[in-house]
Amino acid sequence: MMFLVPFPSVEAGVGRQQRGKVCHYREKAVSGSAEIQQPDREIDGKQRLHLLSYNIQAGVDIRRYRQYVTQSWKHVLPHRERLENLNRIADILTRYDLVGLQEVDAGSLRSGFVDQTEYLAHRGNFPYWYQQINRKLGKFAQHSNGFLSRMRPAAIVEHKLPGLPGRGALVAEFGRGEEALAVCIMHLALGRRARQRQITYISEVLGDYAHAVVMGDMNCDYDSDELRLLVKLANLHEPTCEMKTFPSWRPMRNLDHILVSSGLRVEHVRVLDYTVSDHLPVSMDILLPDSLDLAA
Repeated sequence: MMFLVPFPSVEAGVGRQQRGKVCHYREKAVSGSAEIQQPDREIDGKQRLHLLSYNIQAGVDIRRYRQYVTQSWKHVLPHRERLENLNRIADILTRYDLVGLQEVDAGSLRSGFVDQTEYLAHRGNFPYWYQQINRKLGKFAQHSNGFLSRMRPAAIVEHKLPGLPGRGALVAEFGRGEEALAVCIMHLALGRRARQRQITYISEVLGDYAHAVVMGDMNCDYDSDELRLLVKLANLHEPTCEMKTFPSWRPMRNLDHILVSSGLRVEHVRVLDYTVSDHLPVSMDILLPDSLDLAA
């Protein structure tokens, strides 16, 4: 039997993430002899993590521009295909260790009052998950970011991003001390100036970390001024570069990104041809340095 329990939050490292709110994440307790899946290890002993970032559009399957109009009601009202779409999304999540989700509904009328982050955590057998609600529209919509993990985070911190209300980032910390890994999930604004302010803010948050991963829907391309600013301020690089993710039926723009710090070795970068949302998911494998202990 599986059940949910609230798990106490753990304070972030000294001097880190003071702007944000240290949060409670959720843990799925598994009875019996079931074991939590651990990251793969290479022959040379390196730890490998499989990462995925996906804007799931609250489970709405859009495959043509005209459907933004003809199926706009699905962003307000429930429909039976939504749960089928979530099941299809969950099918690919099982391959990954850390998953960042954007445009997730936290349980409202349009989702049939299903907490989509929690639902996907169960379907994908993720022991740890967290949702960040950024825009609350009562019973009609609960716009959120979601985070799924097979490893227990040392801390999760919410950040409200600058600009109009409704945009946020969450930072999960793994390990302790100077070698800790920060994983940031965010969904940036539509306006260029707002994105620049948000990137400046999150770069300051990540400034104390030797190892960092930033992933999400940035609403801008790899060669934009905003992404260049993020690379410069946070000392990151982007292996995904020109890989197009939007719109999913005819990708022309790379709005979805995974960026990493220089101490993380990158392998197997790809955009998955999986048209369940109007965005395509982007995935990456990273090899962690020996000095980084996820269990610390």
